[in-house]
Amino acid sequence: MLTPRHQALLMTLAGMTVGVAVFGTVLAINGDLTGNDTPVGIVNSQPAPSTPSCADCLQAGSLQYTLQTFGTKSDQVSAEVPTGWTSEQDGTRPRFVDPTGVWQIRFDTRGSKQSPAELADSRAGSIDEPDLKVLGRDNGTLIYTYVDQTRGPRMGLSRWISTDGGESTAVEVTVGGRPKDEAALRAVLEHATTTLQLPPSDNDTRPN
Repeated sequence: MLTPRHQALLMTLAGMTVGVAVFGTVLAINGDLTGNDTPVGIVNSQPAPSTPSCADCLQAGSLQYTLQTFGTKSDQVSAEVPTGWTSEQDGTRPRFVDPTGVWQIRFDTRGSKQSPAELADSRAGSIDEPDLKVLGRDNGTLIYTYVDQTRGPRMGLSRWISTDGGESTAVEVTVGGRPKDEAALRAVLEHATTTLQLPPSDNDTRPN
């Protein structure tokens, strides 16, 4: 016959057995409590949200180009600019602008006896625009941003091209747009540079 002490001990053991069984059932359903297994129906990580594309940015891949000729009758210069960009003037300083007026490319074919580096330094110190920030010089190109009171944030990339090893400058090419258009602006500038055709430099009429 069990004594009251033995009966109490058996009831304690029975309670522990039921508790272990219940814990095991919960563990089997929910997974390992150490976190090694993901509970059924629960995802630990969410997929990274896709970066929305800039709907109104200038897209380099969608641009087509047209050859434009300018300069003077005796010293003609040509380069390819985006199709549809037009200039209101010819001559030595044409400026080709897209139909919306947001993007542009400008040429100055007058040249200079100053080096591209000297002209870049001079331009960096002479731009009179609000919030001007000179971002640096990349491959002979002065890169800067400012804020236009009407159009908002703007970016310019100016390049001075030499034909005598950097001693003087033959042509300046500048593209303009918004900071978020930088990749396409670089593409337009590079295309204009690689397609640029200059006259023979027999007569040096460049200013100082």
